[in-house]
Amino acid sequence: VQLQASGGGLVQAGGSLRLSCAGSGLFIGNYHMGWFRQAPGKEREFVARISRSGDGSPLYADSVKGRFTISRHNSKNTVYLQMNALKPEDTGVYYCATSTRVGSPTYPAAFGSWGQGTQVTVSS
Repeated sequence: VQLQASGGGLVQAGGSLRLSCAGSGLFIGNYHMGWFRQAPGKEREFVARISRSGDGSPLYADSVKGRFTISRHNSKNTVYLQMNALKPEDTGVYYCATSTRVGSPTYPAAFGSWGQGTQVTVSS
């Protein structure tokens, strides 16, 4: 069971990146999916969450609302994070994760399988 995150890189402030998270050995359509990030010396923080079916409104951290969009393509077994208007404070390792918890929790312990992470660096 594995989640493979990709799409990170180095980008200037104001730029865009699209992260992908592909499932291997699991069908992501069975899970709610989340993106988290972790900057050096900081705790892992919630970024975005999308429900199992993609119905309803996704959840976003206040810091990324209006700039990031989470989406999923269950037939491709992939979830995405489109990141626009990037800021230096968006720098960190981005992780995708699965959840089966009801009630839309956004804390890391509510998520089970985690991908290996992809580095996003935003220069000023």
